[in-house]
Amino acid sequence: MNFQIEMSNKIMHFNRLPLNVKKYLARNGEFFRNPDRTKSKLYDLVVVIPALAELENSKKLLKSLENNPKSKNTLVLIVVNNRAESTNKVKTENKKLIEFLGSRIRKTRKFDLNFIDASSPGKELPEKFAGVGLARKIGMDYALTVFDYSSNSKKIIACLDADCLVEENYFRTITDNYTKLNLSAAVIDFEHQTPNDSKQHLAIVNYEIFLRYYVLGLKYANSLYAFHTIGSTITVDYENYIKIGGMNKKKAGEDFYFMEKLAKVTHIGRLKTTKVYPSARKSWRVPFGTGQRISKFLTNSRDEYFLYNPESFEILKKWLEVFNSTEVSDAKEYLKEAEKINPQLKNFLKSAGFENDWQKILKNSGNLRQIMHQKKLWFDGFRTLKLIHFLRDNGYPDIEMFDAVDILLSKLGTETGINRTSGIPPLETQLEYLQKLKEKELD
Repeated sequence: MNFQIEMSNKIMHFNRLPLNVKKYLARNGEFFRNPDRTKSKLYDLVVVIPALAELENSKKLLKSLENNPKSKNTLVLIVVNNRAESTNKVKTENKKLIEFLGSRIRKTRKFDLNFIDASSPGKELPEKFAGVGLARKIGMDYALTVFDYSSNSKKIIACLDADCLVEENYFRTITDNYTKLNLSAAVIDFEHQTPNDSKQHLAIVNYEIFLRYYVLGLKYANSLYAFHTIGSTITVDYENYIKIGGMNKKKAGEDFYFMEKLAKVTHIGRLKTTKVYPSARKSWRVPFGTGQRISKFLTNSRDEYFLYNPESFEILKKWLEVFNSTEVSDAKEYLKEAEKINPQLKNFLKSAGFENDWQKILKNSGNLRQIMHQKKLWFDGFRTLKLIHFLRDNGYPDIEMFDAVDILLSKLGTETGINRTSGIPPLETQLEYLQKLKEKELD
């Protein structure tokens, strides 16, 4: 297809979209990153999967997706990506993946399959933004252009990673729950794959305890940000995706910032009746997250058997009771209340510029609804995490992992009933602790 015809087709395709989608794409979208094999079909669910040197893992993921019942209005879209400066090994792997996907498009029967080539010479991701955030964004923005806006069904974008596996009810659970519960955004339950190597198994159990402990701590404190921020578990409808300006281009942590932003405009649900199984491997792909955490554990670069002090969540809980109340006070009164709760809480608020910010919020808010919304924006997920870290560094240091879990579960009204005779118990006992955390999360 010559360039003029291709551009003409894209413009015609663009013109049929709803006005809010057009505005978003014109302002923020990666609109012209289209698959080489463009289809005329429209969809209700698009599953976006960034892939960087993931040939074998992509094959396994597609096989697990194909175990789902047929989902005729679903597109699985893989964004094969690398930088121009990527190694020859990465580029060769990506080339093989593109060839494989090209051969699979017509053979896949349970859903439609397509891919975006952000890997071949001249199509690579720009060095400045190259990473998982931009790769996700390219796929998620493209999803906006292939939704069937004429149907009454929810238009849903789901994120996966190429090294994941899914359950056999993955597609159905997403679409059914969005319809029945009228969801706008949700995270899917997860469980990391079990490695064959015993030390890696210990590492991933350690990491899952850390993840679930933190979210349960936020849940205990009644935080609005008590949800997991794992990229491969994210789902969102197209309207709220647009509302927050789409996916960011961060090279790592894109999932945290995306979900935090999403929580400021809508409720984050949880899909409990299906699971995503992320990989438990160590990885070089991003500077933090699962892969790096596993690497640190395996290299003994620091002792991972510690968790945030449970008292930090107690302080957070008391602060949120005061701050999230519909009673509105001036900055000095809030700081006075914070000092009563804990002097370090007051110190944190002052260091975060609370006095000045709150003065502006009161000045610019016309009613209670606006003030309550500004509270949600100011004390967000990132500032919550910063408070926990501030308390850790100022009087409430991390404590031994299983002591911390015992204390937090007790605060949540659950006694573990686990017999533990040592600080770091054997794997079997650690798995019991992990199971208790999972059960409490699903309450």
